[in-house]
Amino acid sequence: MIAITGGGTGGHLNIAKCLLQSAKKQNIECIYIGSTHGQDKLWFENELDFKAKYFLDSKGVVNQKKMAKFKSLFKILQLSTKCREIFKEHQIKAVFSVGGYSSAPASFGAIINHIPLFIHEQNSKKGALNSLLKPFSKAFFSSFEPIFCSYPIDEKFFQTARIRKELKTIIFLGGSQGASFINSLALNLAIKLNEKGIKIIHQCGKNELELCKKKYEQLDIKVDLFAFDNNISAKIEKADLAISRSGASTLFELCASTIPAIFIPYPYAAKDHQFFNAKFLKDQNLCEIFLQSDLDEEKLLQAILNLNLEKISTNLTDKIKPNGADELILYVKNTINL
Repeated sequence: MIAITGGGTGGHLNIAKCLLQSAKKQNIECIYIGSTHGQDKLWFENELDFKAKYFLDSKGVVNQKKMAKFKSLFKILQLSTKCREIFKEHQIKAVFSVGGYSSAPASFGAIINHIPLFIHEQNSKKGALNSLLKPFSKAFFSSFEPIFCSYPIDEKFFQTARIRKELKTIIFLGGSQGASFINSLALNLAIKLNEKGIKIIHQCGKNELELCKKKYEQLDIKVDLFAFDNNISAKIEKADLAISRSGASTLFELCASTIPAIFIPYPYAAKDHQFFNAKFLKDQNLCEIFLQSDLDEEKLLQAILNLNLEKISTNLTDKIKPNGADELILYVKNTINL
């Protein structure tokens, strides 16, 4: 049995979910160790495929002030002792961390108790915790490293992939929590897009759903507006171009869907990792990037209308392989002789 740990945000939790699905296919039982903070309980509290689930009172360390950092670190070390009991109870043979502060207690617990630790880094810039733990891990996986591993993506995105040739529909993606800047941008471009016969799909997040709904009604524009959808691959399938933040999970989901994208990186992401995530594709001429700080809506509109959709969509087909999670779980299985 292995323990999957980490989370906090949808990007980390997406990977945890893919690993769980893959482990189930390979007849490997898993438990989950996350946090009472963040989105961990929302995602996995009712997940029946985990043999057991633990949500510990762990918090991030990096963004805390001096005394709060020491308190958080001390709390993590305390919780790592709790993890030792969990490991013993379930006879855990390996711990797989998907990153985020939720992963700290179980990851430290694995190292202290000499249990093999495997780490997946989702972003182009390593998080502080992953950087610290990498030398102690049995293996460190990243889709941005020279030794490439395919990013764990739900199979649905590959199943709904298609080559885009003509711009009929555009999807605005602000992430599971929504993004005010993306929302404002979509509303500002809506009239011009509508005039050109381009339909709009818009993920706006729950906090601004009513606001966006009201503004579209005022503009008298029909859109497919939603806060969050568990079947986002079906929404992406309908679109020919995405305007999106560039969190790693979203970026690779769009790659798997072979949909061209214009990325507007979240400017306050740690180490500016969203920019570097998008740059990974931009360096291969597979996307466009506009910075939020100096975005010119007229230039963006021209980019939307002039993008060579078919060329980009076709060239995305071999940038990520299906079954990325299967490869990772198989590696763990073979390494520890499960």
